[in-house]
Amino acid sequence: MKWLLIFALLFGAIDASNAAEESLGTKIKKILEPTPTPARKHRKSSAKKATPTPSPTALPKRKKASPTPSPSPTSKAKSKRKKASPTPTPSESPSETETPSPTPAERPTPSPPERAAPGKKAWPNVSLSPGELIDYDTYPSKVRQILDAGLALTKQNLGYTYGSADPKNGGMDCSGFIYYVLQQNGFPDVPRDSSQQYVWVRKAGEFNAVLSRKEDSFELDDLKPGDLLFWRGTYNIDRDPPITHTMIYLGREKRTNKRVMVGSSDGRTYDGKQRWGVSVFDFKLPPPPKSGDAKISPVFVGYGRIPGLAEE
Repeated sequence: MKWLLIFALLFGAIDASNAAEESLGTKIKKILEPTPTPARKHRKSSAKKATPTPSPTALPKRKKASPTPSPSPTSKAKSKRKKASPTPTPSESPSETETPSPTPAERPTPSPPERAAPGKKAWPNVSLSPGELIDYDTYPSKVRQILDAGLALTKQNLGYTYGSADPKNGGMDCSGFIYYVLQQNGFPDVPRDSSQQYVWVRKAGEFNAVLSRKEDSFELDDLKPGDLLFWRGTYNIDRDPPITHTMIYLGREKRTNKRVMVGSSDGRTYDGKQRWGVSVFDFKLPPPPKSGDAKISPVFVGYGRIPGLAEE
């Protein structure tokens, strides 16, 4: 019995110590366990924070989305606009009306070319023999000499060459034709320019103005073969006097009884067909201007005797 009591006491003390140890252990565990739990929460939170890692994946999507409106189309549009912008320049180029205008300023002597109607066929130049003109044998000898020289040039297939007064150049302009023919036939003081040729005739008091538009006007009653004919408005140019074209009157053709003239032109007609160069042309009064600006419409101004030409 004593031994049983001793054993009981010993086991009780051991149990109590174990219980105390367990209680202390549990306390320690309880004390220690809260510390890792927040760590796990932190890990979970860190894991949750790590979840935004897909956000960088969204960024590349934005990068991929950004190229879709890629500036390349805009640049292409800009390039297209840039390419399209130069297209109106040809309308500035020139235009062609501006390119000939400086030439008279640079070379004031020759008369500017007439404007030929675009798209029309150029027909061969025309020449007439003296016998094809009515009453040619009754013309004064000096007049026949001048007209023979002019008709001889119509047989050389000469074109209209602006600025030329020499058939060796392959062509001549209107005032160049007058200048060459009169120079070769005893008129050394003839001016080179059509405007100054008009002044030359006016100063000599040998000019007849024509305001009428009718072929049978009394203003043409004094018109004689060998007279110089003058126009304005065949070319848009600022000059004073504004004479832009000149020719020599031949008389009337036997075949048609129409008035004809000789000279160099860039599109006047003979027998209803346009000719370019040194040729015989129909002399007819131009119709009234279609626009209010007479500078761009041919207007016949008048005619006059060659100064110093003696009548027999």
